Amino acid sequence: MSAVVWLTLLLAVVSAVDKSNFKTCDQSSFCKHQRNVKPGSSPYRALLESLQLSQESMKIQLINEENKVPLLLEFYGLKGNMTRLRINELKPLKPRYEVHDVLIQDPPTSRLSVTGRDENSVELSLEDGSHKVILTAKPFRMDLLAGRDLVLSVNSRGLLVFEHLRQRKDSFSDKVSDMVVSIWDRITNIFSSHTYLKLPVFKIMIYFIPLVPLLIVPIFFFFLNFQPEDDSQKDPEEDPGSWEETFKTHTDKKPNGPTSVGLDFSFPGVENVYGIPEHADNLRLRTTEGGDPYRLYNLDVFQYELYNPMALYGSVPVLLAHSAQRTLGMFWLNAAETWVDITSNTAGKTMFGKMLDYIQGGGETPQTDVRWMSESGIIDVFLLLGPSPADLFKQYASLTGTQALPPLFALSYHQSRWNYNDEEDVTAVDNGFDEHDIPYDVIWLDIEHTNGKRYFTWDANKFPHPQEMLQRLAAKRRKMVSIVDPHIKVDTGYRIHNEIRSRDLYVKTKDGNDYEGWCWPGSAGYPDFTNPQMRSWWSSMFAYDQYEGSMENLYTWNDMNEPSVFNGPEVTMHKDAIHQGGWEHRDVHNLYGFYVQMATMEGQVQRSGGLERPFVLTRSFFAGSQRYGAVWTGDNAAEWDHLKISIPMCLSLSLVGISFCGADVGGFFKNPEPNLLVRWYQAGAYQPFFRAHAHVDTTRREPWLFGDENKALIREAVRERYALLPFWYTLFYQSYRTGQPVMRPLWVEYPQDPTLYPIDDEYLLGDALLVHPVTAQGARGVQVYLPGKGEVWYDVHTHQKLHAPQTFYLPVTMSSIPVYQRGGSIVARKERVRRSSECMQNDPYTLYVALGPQGTAQGDLFVDDGHTYNFETKGEYLHRLFRFSGNVLTARYPV
Repeated sequence: MSAVVWLTLLLAVVSAVDKSNFKTCDQSSFCKHQRNVKPGSSPYRALLESLQLSQESMKIQLINEENKVPLLLEFYGLKGNMTRLRINELKPLKPRYEVHDVLIQDPPTSRLSVTGRDENSVELSLEDGSHKVILTAKPFRMDLLAGRDLVLSVNSRGLLVFEHLRQRKDSFSDKVSDMVVSIWDRITNIFSSHTYLKLPVFKIMIYFIPLVPLLIVPIFFFFLNFQPEDDSQKDPEEDPGSWEETFKTHTDKKPNGPTSVGLDFSFPGVENVYGIPEHADNLRLRTTEGGDPYRLYNLDVFQYELYNPMALYGSVPVLLAHSAQRTLGMFWLNAAETWVDITSNTAGKTMFGKMLDYIQGGGETPQTDVRWMSESGIIDVFLLLGPSPADLFKQYASLTGTQALPPLFALSYHQSRWNYNDEEDVTAVDNGFDEHDIPYDVIWLDIEHTNGKRYFTWDANKFPHPQEMLQRLAAKRRKMVSIVDPHIKVDTGYRIHNEIRSRDLYVKTKDGNDYEGWCWPGSAGYPDFTNPQMRSWWSSMFAYDQYEGSMENLYTWNDMNEPSVFNGPEVTMHKDAIHQGGWEHRDVHNLYGFYVQMATMEGQVQRSGGLERPFVLTRSFFAGSQRYGAVWTGDNAAEWDHLKISIPMCLSLSLVGISFCGADVGGFFKNPEPNLLVRWYQAGAYQPFFRAHAHVDTTRREPWLFGDENKALIREAVRERYALLPFWYTLFYQSYRTGQPVMRPLWVEYPQDPTLYPIDDEYLLGDALLVHPVTAQGARGVQVYLPGKGEVWYDVHTHQKLHAPQTFYLPVTMSSIPVYQRGGSIVARKERVRRSSECMQNDPYTLYVALGPQGTAQGDLFVDDGHTYNFETKGEYLHRLFRFSGNVLTARYPV
């Protein structure tokens, strides 16, 4: 069977998600093992006599009372109201993996001091004086207090698990030792036998001589491999799967044995937690009792199922805990497969029940418990102490960086499908937008534009003149994006493959050979992007003299970078594959896509000599991916529920630093009915990344193919996007500078309003625009909630003034896009919409001033050339703060 036929059949099989292809917690040995550890008294004790305190850290040993394995705990106070907790083995058999390249710097530390001590505890004060940490020795736990309020506990449920590196019990030396013991037992039996004791000595020696060779050889190897056994470190019987685990037809041999780590955290007074994307689920995380934990393990999941904690394409191990009193966060810096359990003592209680508890003065204080479980690595967790949402975003940005400022065109509308057939097709689609008066900036090419799925190439029959095609687009001030995936066709006639192999930069198998798997080209190698040399070489391939046919208006899309391996376990790479430094893939899995996008982004910057800002879209991501470009929500479907879920999915990403997010408009799989397509354009126009994309087997869906009425509705939605580009661009500049999300849940701006905590069908853009997309089939109206006691909001279409807080029913038609401007804000627009964003560069701005209750308003505007780094390197930009007061509009530089 040819590779093409084989892959076609595979695609047909996996075109809808089969959950049996992906593990549950019970099928993941370390997750099942850790979950079997029940809350109770922890076996760990802190050795207070080992405590070492410096100006920047506290170090103390922990001992597991059951196996006597010592651990080292390090605790740091960090500048900006944060702390860091690290736990590792004190003396591991070999180093354990620690994540690199995600933090933008070593976080600056603040002073710690011991302010109290007794026989079972130590009290530490952080530099700001408002926070204290109480470390209890037996059983080990840590409590963090703000003033007199307990805000966070560590290991209060006793679920710390740290599986230390060890030798396998049935290792070679153990087998030899058992053999020696067996032979010695035979000899002992011989001499203890009454029969042999009656024989003369020389006859006994004759019987003994045949046993000598049997004894000498194993004794030699026994002493060669002998290590004294430490009775104090004996482990209980290990779970099945500790050293070898089979899922379906794949067996994962684990040369390092069980190495998982886990720890629990408790948030008293908290009922609402968010984050840990990516999951196709509600914004507010659910409790996981009675079901699977949320899984963080980057996977290629076709047509994913909704409202499910199963893993998707990216992982950001950041969780936010919010109450009316404060917002807290935690960043679990671990790139291995991770599961997150969430439990709550108020789960299942109705709102009426909670109110009754409050009225009666009874009931428990609400508490949410979060348990992290990772397959390998160390425990390295940052605790972000807020206390406000804005503080928390700033704290996390200080660790992993802010959202990169995209070029202006990237915030415009993108047109894509798998695949535009050839150069003539591209030209026809491009001309179609002009003919139908619909603006757009970027047209995309999927895998079929290449020469047989060989990336950095063009199909000579379909795309024989790529530069001429790009020049035609450039003449209209438009761009193109081509796909470059990280699976490389194994073909000795393919330059990219030959160079990677000659430089020895592929991921290896456990046996030291180049790792190969099946993907779109057939047999493919996988570059080791954890290796800086590989990333540097990959970046160099985007140079104009290396990527033949490329030009400055060609940008890049990294797909399939989980990595996707069609014939691998769970459609990804084998965990025992080997990366640079000897690290197993299990240690670095969730970082692979992060490194691919990093290398691609750096390649785009380098090709322009550091002048031009890049645009790179990625499907797989990790914490810190916001520094390198945009993400999208993967292979969704043309279904109303998929449209609806796009909002909480992007909101979850925004909360953990990734503001540049969007979903495939219209749905990737299946064919949308016209009403769904229109509603998706209307929603997509108000999401940060705005791209239509579709599967190769779907019918064509350019905006003018659904009749004049629907075309007009789509045109109006796209034009609204273009009119607001100055506002979008300013929001992204603010996010780049401060780390504040562009698209944000309502509670971020109104943190003390509990009504807002579960809302994820409407949201804010910055602090000025409230958007409530219509996402229900056949909807005749929507329930809109306007927050803010004493505030006013204005319908952006009718300018009707509405007082808040209130919930009201808004009747809608197919032309309705419910959007409201906050009273007291100023929003910049460009009302003269042209065919692309660059064509609007010199057009005038219009300021929409929405007066607040006091008759004042303010807002800002950022303007630069829209595509270079000159705003940073040369100070070539304008940033103005507008203020309207006393019927006078003023503009000044922001302080």
